[in-house]
Amino acid sequence: MKNGGIRIAFIIFHFSFFTFHSFAQDKGRTIKNDAFKCGEQIVYRIHYGFVDAGQATIKIQDSLVSIMGRKTYHIVGTGISTGVVNTVFHVDDRYETYMDAQSMSPLMFIRRVNEGGFKIKQDMLFDQDYHMVNSSGKRYKVPPYIQDMVSAFYYSRTFDYSDEKPGKIDSVVTLVDDQVWSLKIKFVRRDTISSDVGKVACMVFEPMVQKGRIFKHNDDLQVWISDDKNHIPIRAQANILVGSIKMDIMSWSGLKNKAAVAK
Repeated sequence: MKNGGIRIAFIIFHFSFFTFHSFAQDKGRTIKNDAFKCGEQIVYRIHYGFVDAGQATIKIQDSLVSIMGRKTYHIVGTGISTGVVNTVFHVDDRYETYMDAQSMSPLMFIRRVNEGGFKIKQDMLFDQDYHMVNSSGKRYKVPPYIQDMVSAFYYSRTFDYSDEKPGKIDSVVTLVDDQVWSLKIKFVRRDTISSDVGKVACMVFEPMVQKGRIFKHNDDLQVWISDDKNHIPIRAQANILVGSIKMDIMSWSGLKNKAAVAK
């Protein structure tokens, strides 16, 4: 925790030349959040084909954190390889976002990736009032309230899906690898699936992925989201060029609302 605090302070100091003036300029938008709260943790098992390949955990830290005078959710996602896969392709990934609790947009994003020796180190500071990003020293203009790779997931959980109809498409503008993407998610159907946390009523979505590099088709990824106020991903399944990957929930804790678990 001490080292993490030092790292955060250094990042803010390093980028403060263009952000310090701006965070007090405008209160900005307010997004109602009925989906999650501090202390929530979700753990997933990752399969590659029939092999257990890894484990992912995403947790909202236990209290709000002040960044430049704004209260934020500090959310940390980690992913590690396990078993046989770990011996041939070691994975140790960590993603962090500091998400403004009022506007549901990121103020800071930290990415540390180590996948089979391939490493990424990325620090982003967002000036959401002036629509600017400083990404590891590179400064550029972005659309208002743009999301990072982690905050996009939590922001989309605040949507009202009660009247969702098959074919409806929601979109979230997201910054990925210094490129602006309009992430589109199509609602497909409602379903009930068995999982380690019980039988869960779900909504099924198809994120519209880019075919060619990883996926054969635009609809090769499906995600099952709990059909309750929490909107938690229960399962994700992807058909890729070299097989299939599946992610299943193992446990959850600290939920804000009663879960849609059938007896």
